[in-house]
Amino acid sequence: MIVPLLKTTDPTYQRRLQRLLTRGETAGAEVETRVRDILQQVQKTGDRALCAYTKQFDRVQLTPATLHITKAEMADALKTLPRADRAALQTAAKRIATFHKKQQQHSWSYRDPLGVTLGQRITPLERAGVYVPGGKAAYPSSVLMNVIPAKVAGVKEIIVVSPPSPQGYHPKGYHPAILAAAALAGADAFFRVGGAQAVAALAYGTKTIPRVDKIVGPGNIYVATAKRLVFGQVDIDMVAGPSEILVIADDSASPDYVAADMLSQAEHDELAAPLCLTTSEQLATAVVHALTEQLKTLSRRAIA
Repeated sequence: MIVPLLKTTDPTYQRRLQRLLTRGETAGAEVETRVRDILQQVQKTGDRALCAYTKQFDRVQLTPATLHITKAEMADALKTLPRADRAALQTAAKRIATFHKKQQQHSWSYRDPLGVTLGQRITPLERAGVYVPGGKAAYPSSVLMNVIPAKVAGVKEIIVVSPPSPQGYHPKGYHPAILAAAALAGADAFFRVGGAQAVAALAYGTKTIPRVDKIVGPGNIYVATAKRLVFGQVDIDMVAGPSEILVIADDSASPDYVAADMLSQAEHDELAAPLCLTTSEQLATAVVHALTEQLKTLSRRAIA
């Protein structure tokens, strides 16, 4: 793989920079058309559309009865997870909960000199939907970092959705760490569906998957587009595109560390854009070399 090195003195610099900055515009329009159709189909036919899209995109045959993963199955995944992995999840969960407890807001009120009662009421949402990416990799961290804050905030019901994989480690098509993290974080329900169709199910509700008040969690361009389009029908956390990182470094930076930071985001998605901006040509050349060497041992180098 050739890692491009772009210099501001290159004759093609402006053209190549513009191509980089606008790389998603054409694809974005095409994706939006496809996502709108998916949203409409799920809104019209509910579970039937979910099962059809899961078979088409994830190559997993489901029925409405097999969309759901029980709490017992999640608990069993946590129980049977290797001790070291379970301990790592427990440590992460505790640290995440501690952080978000410090963010908690509380209702308050006071009566002013005119006898008027003023204040702010903090009310947790009734139901939140958490999207957890899947298929290409396992992200138990996404489960913990989205379910636990909702629990801390007092959300009454938390629904997790994640795309299954035909090559999943678990019989239901998931890495056991995903289900274990859901059990540990306190998810109330887990459904085997992903992509724009999962976002549609959370936004509109189906016979099997209840409608939520807010959808959170990362995803690919289809998930991000779906969240943007259903905003207003339901609240969302943000429109998060593919992972990106811009490392600004001078000649004191470690080329190996810069390369590792770039690859940590590049491996998330083929559309991810890891960039390094530097005034040091020597560092830039060293980073290119470090990237080339680290890619050789990266298990997800085909995506990065």
